Parts: sequence; C-alpha cells; structure tokens
Amino acid sequence: MNGVNDDIVLQVEDLTVYYELEEETVKAVNHISFSLKRGETIGLVGETGAGKTTTALALLRLVPDPPGVIKSGKITVCGNDMLSLPVQKLESIRGKDISMIFQDPMTSLNPVFKVVDQIAESLEIHEKLSKTEAHEKALDMLETVGISRSRGGEYPHQFSGGMKQRVGIAIALACSPQLLIADEPTTALDVTIQAQVLDLIKDLKDKNGTSVIMITHDLGIVAEICDQVAVMYAGHIVEHGSLDEVFNHTLHPYTEGLFNSLPNINDRKSELKPIPGLMPDPTNLPEGCAFAPRCEYATEACKTTQPELRTVGGTHKVACLRYDETDFHINRGKKHG
Repeated sequence: MNGVNDDIVLQVEDLTVYYELEEETVKAVNHISFSLKRGETIGLVGETGAGKTTTALALLRLVPDPPGVIKSGKITVCGNDMLSLPVQKLESIRGKDISMIFQDPMTSLNPVFKVVDQIAESLEIHEKLSKTEAHEKALDMLETVGISRSRGGEYPHQFSGGMKQRVGIAIALACSPQLLIADEPTTALDVTIQAQVLDLIKDLKDKNGTSVIMITHDLGIVAEICDQVAVMYAGHIVEHGSLDEVFNHTLHPYTEGLFNSLPNINDRKSELKPIPGLMPDPTNLPEGCAFAPRCEYATEACKTTQPELRTVGGTHKVACLRYDETDFHINRGKKHG
C-alpha cells in the first residue's frame, strides 16, 4: 500500500451478499460500507441473523458458494482487491494479512491433527519456516494464549471448549495478521477466560498495530475494546460512529432499544425493556425501513421509504427518516431524559 491510504487496512464499499436458494433468496447483507485504519477496532453489533458473520466471511471470500453470492461491492484488504484476486494469491493473504477467530472452536479445529501441528502449518506456509522452527514457534504461541507447551502434542478432543478457543486464537495470531476478525470469540467461554481472551486481542493491537473486527452482541465487550461501532440490523448498517458517538449520543431507535434492553447496574429492580417483535425474514424484507415494524417512532413514510445511511456530524452516521424532525428528538428527550 502506498500514498494517502497507507493507514487504511480495510475498505468495504457497497457490499451486498445474498444466499440464492431454489425457492427463495436470503438477503443477508445489503449495501454496507465501512473502513478500518491500522491499529483500530470496529465492533459489528446486532442480533443473531443481522448479517455480521456473513460480512466477515465475505471479507475472506469464504461465503459458501453456492448458495452464497456476493452481488455487489468492493473489499480491499492491505491494498489487495479481495474479490478479484486469483485463488492462489488469496490463500497467501488468508492467515497472513487477514485471519479469523471462528465462533465455534469445535468445528474450526481438525480432530485428527495435534494442536501444535495445526498452528505450525500456517507458519510453514506463510513465514516460510522449517518444520523445526515452525514447531518451536507454534509452542511459543500456545504459551502466549496461556496453554502449557507440554500440551502441544495433544489432540483437540483432549481440550475443554475454552482451551480449544485459545488454540483457535493461537492459529489466527500465529503470523501476526494486519487484520484480525474475531467472530463472537468469547461466547463459549467463562467470564475469567473471556477477560484473558480480550486482553490477548488488546495486546496484539498495542504491540503489532493489528486492526480488529469484533463481531458480537455483547455491548460490554464493545465498550471495552472498540474504537468505532457499526450497528447492523437485517443486513443493513443502521448506525455507525465512534464509540463515544454511538454509546453516548445514540441516534437510531434500534440502537436505543439495544441499550434499553440491558440490565441497569445502578437500579437492580428496574425491569428490562426488550425490543418488541422479531427481526424481519431476510427472504422477505419490508419495502421501507426494516426496523419500522418494531419501532415506536415509525410513521407511514418509514414503512414505504428505505432510509439511507448518512453523516449527521463528526463520523456519526444514521439510517433513519425521522432524524431531521425536531419533534422526533423532543419526544425522545422527554421519554428518555
């Protein structure tokens, strides 16, 4: 990479991903754009089915095809146009420039290979190390994620879920990638191990300037580790900005609903306020705003017009038709003031 964009590790422009089945089409990701600078972390937040994991797989060009189809968009990772690269070049980038911690360690590890060999494999391929050097560095990586070197010769089934997740993290971090995608990396872990995993990711970011995409529905993790936040709903980004903008100056009714459904630590007796209804069927998205059927502020226009994501100040963007209406903000202020 050279020129003014030296600092940009990832650029996603107008990405749309569908799963085209015989009877129906799942509109998983719809026209999303975002970028990430070196050493920066973005949180992709939203309910299950919002399109977060599909976005991650598209960045690595791992969307299962068929039925997955990248309908439009451009993805640039470390200056490489991911959607036009030949497979051989793609394989040389995956694991080295960009790598991923998968959500389920049970399925991302090979049951018939020792864990040390699974870590060493990417080191041999990408770092061009000898078998002995790769083996030694793989054992170092195990220690980095808090597993004794003496366990390198064991197989995945001999490890607990949390340990397996750490092995997955060791594989993802082995070649010090410039961009790390962490897909719900702490879901299967107890709280103590969660904290260790997050510390590990923060260390990598601080020491190597690694950029991180943190996919999660846990707003606590976002608050702890992210610089910017993109809130996804029904395959769209509905709000995007810095951590401060999204957390302290929330604009979209869906983001507001996410915060309202969290427990209030200062008032243990306060009731949770869940968002009513369910996310729309991705094979049959509404004509207008996808959140309109669940939104207490929705008007008739919201049901028929698709809102565009637009900048409203600083780096803060929102996709809401009612943002410009003064009474909308007054009513929200009265309700939540």
